[in-house]
Amino acid sequence: MKVALVLGTSAGGVGRHVRMLVEGLSGGGDDVVVAGPPSVEKSFGFTGAGARFAAVPIADRPHPVNDLKSVARLRSITRGAQAVHAHGLRAGALAAAALMGSRSRPGLVVTLHNAVTAGGAIGAVYGTLERIVARRADRVLVVSPDLGERMRARGARAVSAAVVPAPHLGTPTRTPEEVRRELAGRVASSPSPEGLSEGDRPVLLTVARLAQQKGLETLLDASARPYDGRPLFVVAGDGPLRAELQARIDAEGLPVLLYGWANTADLLQVAAAVVVPSRWEGQPLSVQEALRAGRPVIATRVGGIPGMVGDAALLVPPGDAGALGEQIARVLGDAALAGRLATASARRGQELPGEADAVRSARDVYLTMSQG
Repeated sequence: MKVALVLGTSAGGVGRHVRMLVEGLSGGGDDVVVAGPPSVEKSFGFTGAGARFAAVPIADRPHPVNDLKSVARLRSITRGAQAVHAHGLRAGALAAAALMGSRSRPGLVVTLHNAVTAGGAIGAVYGTLERIVARRADRVLVVSPDLGERMRARGARAVSAAVVPAPHLGTPTRTPEEVRRELAGRVASSPSPEGLSEGDRPVLLTVARLAQQKGLETLLDASARPYDGRPLFVVAGDGPLRAELQARIDAEGLPVLLYGWANTADLLQVAAAVVVPSRWEGQPLSVQEALRAGRPVIATRVGGIPGMVGDAALLVPPGDAGALGEQIARVLGDAALAGRLATASARRGQELPGEADAVRSARDVYLTMSQG
């Protein structure tokens, strides 16, 4: 089977997901071509995973001239394919336009990995893209139930859950003692008035890009209240809000360390709990890693998180720092509760789908369309 995978600019989860599909499909004998900006081939090496790569400019924002060229290029690339699988609204809409009028039109699958959170003119543009994808795609795959409801309301004929595989939990590069010593040194050299002892001061870990979607202002609000054990909030990640967040941490003397990008497996070793304050998430890899590591999870009740964690997490409304702080205090103050959550988390981590499940699910969709 010839399969064309289409994606736009990606620096993380979408690119890794497509790379995983390439490995599984090409390893199973399928002829796979990936179409996208040259940057994604550089970042994810699709040709090294067994695909052919075709450069197509697909940016985050519309550009009429470039988009017309991209549609023409996609029309050529997808000729003879049995299935076209686009990832994201922009890629999905351009792929739909490329397939219009095709005599032997392949089936079009579009996976939506993220929600549209923008308003105003940008939100209106994305609303148009949603309607195009909903009406032109043969199957829409979504990473959360709310995305499915939105696409059905837009007119999608067939919507189903996307299978997103849990990542393999990486091997730690340092011992827990080494990680704690490093954290102690970094806190001691920061403007924060509180030091980190080498003892039992709990670490609350958040793994997130420092961006609006991640709700980190709520985390900072919650960090300001008193807790048993004087926990240190460690945020692993980077992004456009770093300077703004750091300024507030310094001004208010908050017990928060903006760690930067990290080997998550190292930090999970010392985490008393993983805290996810996001405004919206699909099926975040950070939560999957926390479950794999058997760590208590405190997260917002948004997107695909509730279905992913089951009974293995404490869930709170997004933007509610009071509720978030209450659940953090419960976990820190109740060892039995923390133990039950850790056990449930590890069990749930073992139940998460793997890469073989994701590839098999995608290929079943392709076959269903080609036979229909």
